[in-house]
Amino acid sequence: MVIGALLLWPLGQVVVMSFAKLGIRELRGDRPWPWVGLDNYTQILGDPFFWTVLRNTVLFAVANVVLTMVFGTLVGLLLNRLGRRMAGFVSGAVMLAWATPALTGAIVWKWLFDDTSGLVTWLLNELPDGLSETLFGRAQWTGYGWFNSPLTFFTVLTLIVVWHSFPFIAVSVLAGLKSVPAELYEAARVDGAGPWRVFWSLTFPLLRPVFGVLVVLSTIWDFKVFTQQFVLAGGTQDRSTFMLAIYSYAEAFSPPPKYGLGSAIAVILTLLLLVVTAVYVRMVLRQEDQ
Repeated sequence: MVIGALLLWPLGQVVVMSFAKLGIRELRGDRPWPWVGLDNYTQILGDPFFWTVLRNTVLFAVANVVLTMVFGTLVGLLLNRLGRRMAGFVSGAVMLAWATPALTGAIVWKWLFDDTSGLVTWLLNELPDGLSETLFGRAQWTGYGWFNSPLTFFTVLTLIVVWHSFPFIAVSVLAGLKSVPAELYEAARVDGAGPWRVFWSLTFPLLRPVFGVLVVLSTIWDFKVFTQQFVLAGGTQDRSTFMLAIYSYAEAFSPPPKYGLGSAIAVILTLLLLVVTAVYVRMVLRQEDQ
């Protein structure tokens, strides 16, 4: 009950705020809240920029969910084939990425791609000029702004999010693999099935519920990415790279603050995630009825 109250009370407050036009004075209680009904939602949904931000969010989430699931599954399969000591060592090393706070990881990655002293910039400058020009179209990387264009910005952001997320997928897949009887794999190998056939005909069907939960969780996490983007962009100045979470923050807290609009965007984001969850639950129920 306490946990439910702690979760539902802030959510209820955000929903209420989304129907009002709020500034600092209204939020402090110096003035009454002017109720505007659905005007905040009408303004947001009627703004073409919102649909650009929604497109950025969906494309980013889809790309990151796919990459995280693929990479995490491959690492989980690798861990399952390693010996106990080596698997324990690799699992511990992998979990360091997941245990690293998002803020710390984002700062480290931003330094790696720094345009003057970053490790990535140094490594690219060490490549032969001919090879660098052939592969990337440029020989000199000092001063190259990795975060100045949406394409390179989202590329680096994707690297950060996948690096931070894949260990949880890997360990979850490994736990699922440990529950599969070894006799099934032995029978498949006796029948002549290769690794690819074993995965799609045996492993994937047995772990389908696990993969379903992981996809839903990854989708929710990737839709809500905020800290890494805020650190890489250095704030909310670059609107071309906005996604829903930082868009909500920018509308609510950038001067002049518009808490009602920011709350409306947050509610829309919550509804999108509820739709994703509902679709997954419906799929699970259909599978149980079959």
